[in-house]
Amino acid sequence: MNDMSLTNLQNGITMVSAAAIEAFAGRLRGRVLMATDAAYDEARTVWNGMIDRRPGLIVQCAGAADVVNAVRFAAENQLLLAVRGGGHNIAGNAVCDGGLVIDLTPMKSIRVDQTTKTAWVEPGATLAEVDMETQAFRLGLPTGINSTTGIAGLTLGGGFGWITRKFGLTIDNLLSADVVTANGELVRASPTEHRDLFWAIRGGGGNFGVVTAFEFRLHELGPEVLSGLVVHPFADAESVLQQYRQALENAPDELTCWVVMRQAPPLPFLPADWHGKEVVVLAMCHCGDLEAGEKAMAGLRAIGNPIADVVSPHPFAGWQQAFDPLLAPGARNYWKSHDFMELSDQAIGVLTEAIRKLPGPECEIFIGHVGGAAGRVAAEETAFPQRSSHFVMNVHGRWRDPDQDQVCIDWARHLFEAAKPYAAGTAYVNFMPEDEIDRVEAAYGANYGRLVEIKRRYDPLNLFRMNQNVRPIQERGAA
Repeated sequence: MNDMSLTNLQNGITMVSAAAIEAFAGRLRGRVLMATDAAYDEARTVWNGMIDRRPGLIVQCAGAADVVNAVRFAAENQLLLAVRGGGHNIAGNAVCDGGLVIDLTPMKSIRVDQTTKTAWVEPGATLAEVDMETQAFRLGLPTGINSTTGIAGLTLGGGFGWITRKFGLTIDNLLSADVVTANGELVRASPTEHRDLFWAIRGGGGNFGVVTAFEFRLHELGPEVLSGLVVHPFADAESVLQQYRQALENAPDELTCWVVMRQAPPLPFLPADWHGKEVVVLAMCHCGDLEAGEKAMAGLRAIGNPIADVVSPHPFAGWQQAFDPLLAPGARNYWKSHDFMELSDQAIGVLTEAIRKLPGPECEIFIGHVGGAAGRVAAEETAFPQRSSHFVMNVHGRWRDPDQDQVCIDWARHLFEAAKPYAAGTAYVNFMPEDEIDRVEAAYGANYGRLVEIKRRYDPLNLFRMNQNVRPIQERGAA
């Protein structure tokens, strides 16, 4: 092994001796990967195919002690540091060029306690793995809608999906967490220990440390939920969305209905002549009694003249994977997102006009349905402040050919700007691409000042900066 030139926190180069790297590796149960290792390329590859970064070192951690050692090594050498959970972040923050990556993917332990209805989950677990383990006991945790997502990044940013309206955000079900802070100390964050840190990690992202274990509250769920898709012709889009909005006005917390607008993929239940044509999809889930679900969904299923209605009881863990084919890893992705207090006629017009100008067959608009239990938590109770929104728009610019980069990015940006007058002005940090650093303060609103103070206390040198970054107070306004 030779001495290595590694990227430092000043975006310069630090020479680290071979002896220092070997000594560091010798303190680990896991392994250290370099560019010459066969497993390196797989370890640096993340969900978004636009991200192609080459870390100097990748530390695949086997446990909390490895994380402690890796954070200390990075801090001692002032190395640029990224932390990888599931590698699903749209901005690619799981990897960095030339620096050190703490790779948590080997840490996948999940331990469910049926008596207390809680679970301890390590940060390398995916949503699918959490669902499989918890559903074995007919318990569930509210998470996201793409099961290949990592539990760590999803939780730290907030976390919402099919059962959020009933049980709250993922962070609303976080009871405690073990966190390695920037000084290499392992602490417990909870309502009684490091309370400020516990507040900050519930929505504040990876700004404050590396979580090595999450303790979650679970809920009785399933094993089946009433769920499925109702697919409408795009020609009826404005009417469908207006009726959708009306049907949800008095929706019970158990009911969630998202909208997807895109060109129809070749789904087996759609007539072949609809494949590749623009459609409006109502994706719905009721997480309570099946008979009650039928009644709750009746208004939504009565809308218009659908092409297909495939709503029926499904295993919850299976329904959690329903959108995985649309969000598979490897494609090039660029997202833009808005929160909405209401889905106004003007907003609907903007959205439908954008679908008429789709730049590719995988580009799409998702409209997430939130509120319910998540909206009954005070904005200041957690770092995540967007509690009053009812809908979250996520524009998925998604394509394969690099030559399409600009046209697909421009489409997403144009839609974002056109929808801005009708939006709430807030944002979900997990949906923000790497060029939206300027939106971080707005995303946290009145909570941002407190986050800055906690950042200064726990990470004054901004070691944890590969994220939607909350800078320490002395760095505010810095480039």
